[in-house]
Amino acid sequence: HVQLVESGGGSVQAGGSLRLSCAANAHTFCIAWFRQAPGKEREGVAGIQVSNGMTYVADSVKGRFTVSRDNAKKTLYLQINTLKPEDTGMYYCATDPSACMYGRRNWSTYGQGTQVTVS
Repeated sequence: HVQLVESGGGSVQAGGSLRLSCAANAHTFCIAWFRQAPGKEREGVAGIQVSNGMTYVADSVKGRFTVSRDNAKKTLYLQINTLKPEDTGMYYCATDPSACMYGRRNWSTYGQGTQVTVS
C-alpha cells in the first residue's frame, strides 16, 4: 500500500515561487500532482510515468510549473514559479499502479495535501 506525504506549501505573494515535495514509501507506475482550488474540481497539473521518466504538465500551467522526481528518494517535486492568485488551492500527490490518466481523478492513492495560498 503506497503512502504519500506532501510538504512545501505555504502562503506567498504573487510572483513568488514554491517547491512542493511528495515522499512515497514505494515505487509506483505513475505519480502526479493534482490541485483543487476553492469551489472547483480537482485537476491534474503535472506528473511523471516512473518507468520511463515521461513527464506531463497541464497546458494551463506550462511554463511556470516543473515536475521532477528523485527516484532514489522516491520523492516527487513540483516547482512553481511566478505564482498567481489562481494557483491558490490544495495540492495533492497521487499515484496509480497502472496508468497515467491525468484527466481523471480516480487515481489509486492520494496524499493528505499541502495548502498553497497566493495573495
